[in-house]
Amino acid sequence: MAKILFVVTGADHWTLADGTEHPTGFWAEEIVAPYEAFEAAGHEIVVATPGGVVPTVDRGSLAPEFNDGQENADRMAAAVAGMTELEHPLRVEDIDPTDYAAVFYPGGHGPMEDLAVNADSGRLLNRALESGMPLGIVCHAPAALLAATDDDGGHTFAGYRLTGFTNTEESQAGFADKAKWLLQDRLVEIGADFQEGEPWAPHVVVDRSLVTGQNPASAAPLAGELLKRLR
Repeated sequence: MAKILFVVTGADHWTLADGTEHPTGFWAEEIVAPYEAFEAAGHEIVVATPGGVVPTVDRGSLAPEFNDGQENADRMAAAVAGMTELEHPLRVEDIDPTDYAAVFYPGGHGPMEDLAVNADSGRLLNRALESGMPLGIVCHAPAALLAATDDDGGHTFAGYRLTGFTNTEESQAGFADKAKWLLQDRLVEIGADFQEGEPWAPHVVVDRSLVTGQNPASAAPLAGELLKRLR
């Protein structure tokens, strides 16, 4: 059995371009699908957040329209409620990622608020990358890569092939014209080789030890890819 670190946003809102705060947090499917896959494989999950705050689930991610109906929405809500690890997270500031076999970042709009500018998370990502351990990041969580820099101020993930929530998906979700910045644009700006798949369809990109997923539907296949690397 291996220990897998989940680095989860501690933000409960996303500040939009006009200064309003959109309620958010982590996206349920993006934490539940990998959690269930890793747990079924016998692995232990440890959760960390900035400051060790208890993370907030984005209530929208529990809505029937995002879960193929009420029955699955209820199952998703029950799964989140049953994840006791979320109730007592460690502090990202105190984490040595080499104590774990893999690191995983779930998304939701929350990472756009906190992890995108969190230097402690950036240092954690750098150490995980240097170690060669499997590093999985899905949907909006690649925003955390923006905070990963080297001693000269360069971006650690420049040149990596990766994906994340696309401009097209953000537009279709109704936030592209409200956001301060768009994830795809910023990842391209730091020199990443952004790989865009079909909107809302599963799309996973692997480059060396980095495994990224485009959207919520990509969380389960991303977890499967990480599990292959843990065998």
